Amino acid sequence: MIDPASPIVHVNRRQFLSRIGGGFGSVALAGLLQRDGLLAADDGAAGVQLPQFEPKARRVIQLFMNGGASPMDTFDYKPELERRHGEMLGPKEKPEGQTGVSGAVMKSPFEFRRHGQSGRWVSSVFPHQAKWVDHMAFLMAMKSKTNVHGPASYMMNTGFLLPGFPSCGSWISYALGSLSDNLPTFVVLPDARGLPYNQKGNFSAGFLPARHQGTILAAGATPPVPDLFSPESFAFARGQADEATRALLRKINRAHAADHPGDSRLEARIAAGELAAKMQLSAPEAFDLARETEATRTAYGLDTPVTADFGRRCLLARRLLERGTRFVQVWSGPQGATENWDNHGNIQNELPPIAASVDQPISALLGDLHQRGLLEDTLVVWTTEFGRTPFAQSGAGRDHNGGSFVTWLAGAGIKPGVAYGRSDDFGGQAVEGVTYCYDLHATMLHLLGLDHERLTFRHSGVDRRLTDVHGHVVHDILA
Repeated sequence: MIDPASPIVHVNRRQFLSRIGGGFGSVALAGLLQRDGLLAADDGAAGVQLPQFEPKARRVIQLFMNGGASPMDTFDYKPELERRHGEMLGPKEKPEGQTGVSGAVMKSPFEFRRHGQSGRWVSSVFPHQAKWVDHMAFLMAMKSKTNVHGPASYMMNTGFLLPGFPSCGSWISYALGSLSDNLPTFVVLPDARGLPYNQKGNFSAGFLPARHQGTILAAGATPPVPDLFSPESFAFARGQADEATRALLRKINRAHAADHPGDSRLEARIAAGELAAKMQLSAPEAFDLARETEATRTAYGLDTPVTADFGRRCLLARRLLERGTRFVQVWSGPQGATENWDNHGNIQNELPPIAASVDQPISALLGDLHQRGLLEDTLVVWTTEFGRTPFAQSGAGRDHNGGSFVTWLAGAGIKPGVAYGRSDDFGGQAVEGVTYCYDLHATMLHLLGLDHERLTFRHSGVDRRLTDVHGHVVHDILA
């Protein structure tokens, strides 16, 4: 209780922050203890929230097929399409979000075969992933609320159709913090041909502190992280001069922070600067794929033009996870009408090239993680934003369809060789065991030791969640 007779001392913001500097030291210590699991969980709505129960997974790698991978041409075998091929059974009017009027029922032009002891059906476009079906759990009845790329991609990455919400990787970074002081917690490896739909919005921290946004690395660039070192033309800016520059920036930033308390953007810039300094020592080794054996490079397809880009990013993802990055997202395909999974024109011509670019690298990644023992505590997720129609478009293509698509998971805590849910006989609509992004996210958080209903952040008077007011853990696919 404040004594009304006590003199009131007036201080400005800078003086106030200076006097509580010791408190910031305590906060920093608490952060280190939390990272090492030496503090109890924080169930509040603000601050880092530790695992609320024993996690099965410590890290996640998400493989995102940008554009809407066709389920009935990859993992969801539908013999009824063969029997009814050519029949006009689709809607008479163009559904919202589709780009054209539905044509006739179209069978898959690709052969399906059963694989593994589980007998999973897999298309001929994925011969390498087919070898791993006994390690995977399939969500066969995923569903979206939209047939439009942008909102659907937001939904799969943030849980909402609209922009402005934190991505899954940002929530995980906020909840669990870093496994390494020398590498980013949340890394995004986009396709070399460009960013996906929504650009950087899929990796945004939204209303969470800005430091939790995804760090975008250009795996094919030299170096992958631009401006980490001063160029040769400014060699004088290295060594002691570099440290002097950072010291001056720290001083300026702290002075600015004193006048703008609570600005997470400045906090993020300060953290990024400190991380960049540490990465000058750690990043060159982590990004140096030449350190890998020739057998590993060949397995990932680094020397083959078709697989080189995605293979390089899968291998870099493994190296980052191995060194302490917690969440890595690897994208296949840029935004736009070509060179991705948005196969409107001709599924027979368009799907095989994009499938071939990822198939061998994904198989190599799973094998590499398994061989190194990393698959035991690493969760691998393969997904897309929605599926395709069972009806032809433009003669031989498939249109957008949020009614049903497939996601698979492998690794930490996953029951191998199982499937959950079912689409209808045409693969157009999920009918049993329907799952949305909310259920996928709830399951991912559960494997990381987090209760999706308790992972919250208070924003504009609302306790926000990654799963909004939805979501259930899909226990049927958990070991």
